[in-house]
Amino acid sequence: MKNKVALITGGSKGIGYGIAKALLEQDVHVAITSRSEAAANTAASELNALGLNARALGVQADVRDFESQQKAVKQILTEFKQIDIVIANAGLGHFASIEDLTLQQWQETIDTNLTGVFYTIKTTLDALKNSKGYFITISSLAGTNFFAKGSAYNASKFGLTGFTQSVMLDLRQYGVKVSTIMPGSVSTYFNGNSPDGKDAWKIQIEDIGELVVDLIKMNPRTLPSKIEVRPTMPPTK
Repeated sequence: MKNKVALITGGSKGIGYGIAKALLEQDVHVAITSRSEAAANTAASELNALGLNARALGVQADVRDFESQQKAVKQILTEFKQIDIVIANAGLGHFASIEDLTLQQWQETIDTNLTGVFYTIKTTLDALKNSKGYFITISSLAGTNFFAKGSAYNASKFGLTGFTQSVMLDLRQYGVKVSTIMPGSVSTYFNGNSPDGKDAWKIQIEDIGELVVDLIKMNPRTLPSKIEVRPTMPPTK
């Protein structure tokens, strides 16, 4: 994995940050994107301060904007000359009954969680074909398990899971591997959560990072295309 280059959307915090750190520890250079240039640069500075052999680059980009993603990919290729791994991680959630869910919340959820991933693969496809790389999406157990007040989020993640599996079939002929990871409860700031000691039972961001590393290291003849991940011992209700 030494000197490979990874692009991680939404990499300034949470799962994306955990993946970035895990890849850096494997000597993979990482470019992390965020809608906030300051957040991207701050996270990259924190990662570079770890003193590892690989380097982190912060890039401003909005996954909902195709031209923004094109610009980010161009910047990364100028800096590193290649892209070997793409982690489509950026996502958000709006949770409300269908009576209360607004048009804006629906559109923002679909644009970020589904269309944003479409833009991510479209803008990196040539680079991944050149490197015979790996495209990984971060879906959710909500992409197979529906729940009340989850119509927008369920729709986006059910769609993302299906989208990724279809892309896997399209791209394997080029030597590009495609997988989707579907986590359950992860200890992040997602949806207003504040990680603390009470979150110890949840999946930790470094666990997802470890899983990504394991996927990339797997013998290329074998492809785990859809991986469900859940806490071992959630609290009893």
